[in-house]
This record gives sequence, structure tokens and C-alpha cells, in this order.
Amino acid sequence: MTDRALLVVRAGALTTVQDRGRPGYAHLGVPRSGALAPSAAALLNRLVGNPPDAAVLETTLDGCALRPRSMVRVAVGGAPCPVTVGGRPAAWGAPVVVPAGELLEVGAATAGVRGYVAVSGGIAAEPVLGSRATDLLSGLGPAPLADGMVLPLGAPAGPPARVDGAPQPRPPAELVLRVILGPRADWFTARAVRDLTTRAYRVSAASNRIGLRTEGPALERARPGELPSEGMVLGAVQVPPDGRPVVFLADHPTTGGYPVIAVVRAGDLPPAAQALPGTPVRFVPVRRR
Repeated sequence: MTDRALLVVRAGALTTVQDRGRPGYAHLGVPRSGALAPSAAALLNRLVGNPPDAAVLETTLDGCALRPRSMVRVAVGGAPCPVTVGGRPAAWGAPVVVPAGELLEVGAATAGVRGYVAVSGGIAAEPVLGSRATDLLSGLGPAPLADGMVLPLGAPAGPPARVDGAPQPRPPAELVLRVILGPRADWFTARAVRDLTTRAYRVSAASNRIGLRTEGPALERARPGELPSEGMVLGAVQVPPDGRPVVFLADHPTTGGYPVIAVVRAGDLPPAAQALPGTPVRFVPVRRR
């Protein structure tokens, strides 16, 4: 039995293993997956001496609790939250040493939704198609964490980063998403396009890693019926029959038959990982470069 491992004492509401995902397999029906806030995951990996693509844990709302079998360095970031080691307060957003057998408690988020936990050596789950990411839609990758699960760790790759502080973006008070209209904007009335880009929406509690669902004005269709299934991309704004836009995130399906009225620029998507239900959403039209 290797001593490079973590015991999951408390799995939390939804904690998954994530890395940079599986881009390039959409033609096989395999979603991209990966961390919803990749820059946060990469920063935390750097803080503990991992390469940027090492697998981390992504928590949802209420954190998790872990007990290492050997001494490890960890860094917790993403959604701000309390961190304790052996019941004593520890730093958030900085490298922390957790001795063998001590309990690392990642508490509930005080703002935002998703936290990230990087561990020296990275989570060494078995790769699938070159990635250790958990994909909730296809079921590829390791299962979401459960109490009592043991997670193998890789060998430490390097020393922790020497930093005084590592600023991380705060969860958004308002989610501003720049969109390029199309490819199926012509399936909607002019009023619907105007509503999308001028009216206020809110993040729905039904959002998940597959898509950020919204509440707000229903978008009126100009054409009846449905499309044959066609390819879907990260950031696609799909409109299901209820007329409320859904922004596709990391675990999105690779095909779909509901029309896509717009596509969000990829650089605007990471804040969606931290947008709590009720957060205002604005879709801002921009021109294709």
C-alpha cells in the first residue's frame, strides 16, 4: 500500500478530480471536461510545485475533508473558504504543509461556488484519453468523491513557489458574457435577439458543470420545429423549448438539436464557475475578430 495517498473523510456536495480536460475528442462524442476555472487550478498547482496540468480537486459549495497518509503540501483556492489543518486555521490561497494523518478541512465557500485543492504530486487517478478529469455527462474519468475513497498521489515534481501572495479573482457580483451572435440567431425573432442582449438575466439554481442555466425573458422563436443534431462548442448559448438561454460549460454535450443563438467568448467563461444562483447575467454582443 503506497503512502502517497489521500483518504476522503468528507466528500462534500460534489467534489471531482479535474485537470485541463480532453480537448480534441468532440468528433468521437467525448466532451472537453476539465476544471471550470482552469487559471485557478493552474495557479494552485504552481503554489505546490506541480506542473500546470496536474490533476486537482474541484469542490462545490461545501468543500471537503481529506487525510493524507504522508506529509503533503496543499493549496486551496477558487471560491474563498475557511481552511484548517488538524483543527487549526491555515492559509487560503497559499501553500500549506499537512503532516501525515492530520485532517485537512476545506470549509464551505463564503463567496462563489467552486473551490480547488492542489496537492503536491497531483491526484494520480488513471488517465482516460490523456486526462484524469471527471466528466459528469459521459461518465469518463474517476467517479466523484465519496466518503472513504482513497486517492493516489503522484511524486512531488518540484518545490513550492516562493510568493508573498497569489491574488485570485473574487466571485462575480455580475456575470458579463461577451457573445458572438449565431450560428442560429436567424431561428429567433429580432425581439428575442434584442432581449438577449439588453434584458437582465440571472443564474439559475439548476446550473451545473454541463451548463449555466438562466432565469429571465423567454426568447421567442421565429421558426417552429427542431434542428437535426449538430456540433456544440464550449460557450454555446443554446435555447431549449422554455426559451431560457443555457451557456454550455466544460461537461457540455458535443451535439444538440436546440438552436444556438450565440457563443460566449472562452475568456469570459471562468467566472461562470463561481456565479451563485441569482447572480445577474448580461450578454454583450461583440463582433467576430
